[in-house]
Amino acid sequence: MSSLILHEYAASANCYKIRLTAAHLGIPLERREYDIMKGETRTAAFLEGVDGNGRIPVLQVGDDYLPESNAACLYLADGSPLIPHDRFDRADMFRWMFWEQYNHEPNIATLRFWRVFVGEAALNDVQRAQLPGKQAAGEAALALMDGRLERTPFFIGDRLTLADIALYAYTHLAEEGGFELGRYPAVVAWLSRVAAEPRHVAMTA
Repeated sequence: MSSLILHEYAASANCYKIRLTAAHLGIPLERREYDIMKGETRTAAFLEGVDGNGRIPVLQVGDDYLPESNAACLYLADGSPLIPHDRFDRADMFRWMFWEQYNHEPNIATLRFWRVFVGEAALNDVQRAQLPGKQAAGEAALALMDGRLERTPFFIGDRLTLADIALYAYTHLAEEGGFELGRYPAVVAWLSRVAAEPRHVAMTA
């Protein structure tokens, strides 16, 4: 495998997904930090040399750059036990990963960012108007996860896959965004199972 550099903001759970995937697979990553609160991913150097979309994370593979957290996780995990061999299970894993970016992250992660990093007092009128809707959508996402995890220990049966890594990253921080995880006991039990995996690393590692 080519040398791997993770361009990241360590406090972002999207970046944590990639570090967690690499840890499970024993893959070393060089890490380069950018402070998104200071606009460091919007500089000409970043836009021209790393990602024209001005966002992190970006996984650099040799001279190539791969944006989007779940794409980077898939690159790292290709051919590993984190991706099911069964055709349906593999598609179901992708389903949860797509759902995470469309239904889960835009609500749970956004509220965490607004409440922890921006502060509610600093939100503009448009953002403030979105708070109830995002809260409700985040609660619905956690409820859907809870229903699934009442039936299976992990999202794809009885073992950890990339679906769990993708969903763990922001779910374990959901209370920072104003969500009460105690309302979702199956989610809480799953968080403990994921954290108990032998190669698990904390976000602050």
